[in-house]
Amino acid sequence: VEEGIVPGGGVALLKCVKGIDGLKLEGDEAIGAGIVKRALESPIRQIAENAGVDGAVVCEKVRGMKYGEGYDALTGEYCNLLERGIVDPVKVARTALENAASIAGLLLTTEALVSEIPEEKEEPAPGGGGGMGGMY
Repeated sequence: VEEGIVPGGGVALLKCVKGIDGLKLEGDEAIGAGIVKRALESPIRQIAENAGVDGAVVCEKVRGMKYGEGYDALTGEYCNLLERGIVDPVKVARTALENAASIAGLLLTTEALVSEIPEEKEEPAPGGGGGMGGMY
């Protein structure tokens, strides 16, 4: 992998929040930093919710863990993601952040934006446990 690997499952992005917390910002900059922080937390929250657990709880627990540790949504365990092979390529994570920042900057300088009105719909039921073994 060209630029290396980082822990997957949204953990690497969550750890980036510490860099934003260290900045002394005021006004609109502080609001923008808050938006970026929420965006960085979104992947791990969504992965947890897709696994049927509370994303906020997982996010807060992983935030306090050591580097490389996180939540394995497949098993429902907190573990060392690097040892389990749950990783993301650095280049993919970096370019995703760069592209998101570029698009956000473009939207900020745009005079008008057209979007669809979001539909209000119920959240789907969380995923269930495994099925009966040996049944294909």
